[in-house]
Amino acid sequence: MIAVLSLLGATLFWASNYIVGAAVLETMDPLSLVLWRWTLAAVPLLAIAHFAERPDWRKVLRAWPWLLALSCTGLAGYNLTLYAALQYSDAFSASLINAFNPAVIAVAAAIFLRQRLTRTGVAGVVIALVGVFVVVSGGDVGAFLETGFGVGQLLMFGAVGIWTAYTIIGRRSPPLPPITSTSIQAVITVLLVAPLTFATGGPHLPVSADAATSLVLIALFPSVLSYLLWNRALAVIPAARAGVFLNLITVFTVAFTLLAGQPFTVGQLVGGAIVIVGVVVANAEAFRRPGEPHPRIS
Repeated sequence: MIAVLSLLGATLFWASNYIVGAAVLETMDPLSLVLWRWTLAAVPLLAIAHFAERPDWRKVLRAWPWLLALSCTGLAGYNLTLYAALQYSDAFSASLINAFNPAVIAVAAAIFLRQRLTRTGVAGVVIALVGVFVVVSGGDVGAFLETGFGVGQLLMFGAVGIWTAYTIIGRRSPPLPPITSTSIQAVITVLLVAPLTFATGGPHLPVSADAATSLVLIALFPSVLSYLLWNRALAVIPAARAGVFLNLITVFTVAFTLLAGQPFTVGQLVGGAIVIVGVVVANAEAFRRPGEPHPRIS
């Protein structure tokens, strides 16, 4: 029960990243946002790791190749690509494409982790693909065939692929205390992103009190709390089962969108519903295998 609540909390906070992140990006570039986000998050993460998990830091640092790969994918790559996508797409559409992520994870797990993908799983992936097509086309196939994918849509597909890589790498990586692992990933991300930010004329500072507050909220909730809750849940829940909960990012984002009074289309709602149905079908077998090993994202 606690693990399920952890997944609910993690996805709720990640959903807020779409809404709050889109607002911050009106005055700040993606590189600066990622740099400030993980700079602010690294300090509390390191403190929590040190006092709560009391890790052997030398042993942790010996796993630096894995931590580097996880930083490049989950913390740096995914967030940079997501924020870049939000500059060209609204949060609602981005979250609907992101809902396809669990289906991609299921396929990747079958390929790289040798987890069984049944006919039902394949059918679910196909259904989810149809839903994604409805979302990106807005329900107008003719117009889509003329214009093709938008920049924001292509970037979100890239974000889905990067998060899938993060999930698979986390499953293959050596076991490390989850808070400790996330804190080191945050530090590595700052070291990677900082030179790029300075090279492009940054980092840019928040231009208002509201922007600064939003940045602090992103550093606290989608960064510190979401990753801690996600990793904690994956200590007891298999990755395929946990992946289904990623659909709640879309559900929560839709709720935030409606509460904010932002516009949406019937095509988005129908396509999003089809994606979620397909992903649930694709991962249905995962809920029937209680004896499956417990993979973990670091």
